Amino acid sequence: MTNALAERPLTVPDDLRPWITGIESVAVQGELPESFTHVPDTATQLVVRVEEDGRRDALVVGPRTRASYHTDADRRVRSCVRLRLGPGTVRPLLGTPAVDLVGQVLRLAALPTVTARRLAADLMELTAEELPAHLARALPGRLAPAVDPSRTRLLRAAVDALSTRPGRSPAQVKDVAREFAVSERQLRNLFTEGVGLSPKHYARIDRVRHVLTHAETAPWAQLAATTGYYDQSHMTSDFRTLMGVPPRSFFTGRLPRPRPCQ
Repeated sequence: MTNALAERPLTVPDDLRPWITGIESVAVQGELPESFTHVPDTATQLVVRVEEDGRRDALVVGPRTRASYHTDADRRVRSCVRLRLGPGTVRPLLGTPAVDLVGQVLRLAALPTVTARRLAADLMELTAEELPAHLARALPGRLAPAVDPSRTRLLRAAVDALSTRPGRSPAQVKDVAREFAVSERQLRNLFTEGVGLSPKHYARIDRVRHVLTHAETAPWAQLAATTGYYDQSHMTSDFRTLMGVPPRSFFTGRLPRPRPCQ
């Protein structure tokens, strides 16, 4: 968080957890910086932006495979709410496979399903505080059923195994495929449909995001070891590939790091 942005997590009701993994309210408290960063992200998000005049805009933001750096902050936007969709949620909710949304920012109402259009209408009317309880009541009854619930369970278990956790390195893709008795090709197809990324790319982004979260509280070598990299040089190389610059350049303040409402 920066001085210009106040970020506040909202409680996700239990009835929404199969579909939405996180809700965050962001308020712009002052002048936005001249430039800002969008870091890589594995999740598809729904974003409601509110401008100074009260006008709202509901967007769907697909996974981002690499960082991007911008100098065109929309200074009319004063607040937003971000909802992170869970693995396997995009097609039942929005009517499109996650892979088709990678790198995209689209108006939610333009997507092909009635659920997406009704959801856009809800998001345009409700405040951040009203959203969780309303969606918990309304959303489950509107959702198209998953094509195969067992595939969704498998996907989410594989996502967990490939995710970096404090004190736990991500598993190797081949080991995850073996554990769940599928081929690596089947696992890749499952991720492409339900997440939008290959298992390997998912794990790389998740690991670099872990580095971004913990880099200022742990020595580089220790962070590389606890995050599952072979050594510090491999961590630096992966970070540079996804972020465009090495870690030290990013964290010494020579590049912007605030996250605006998108």
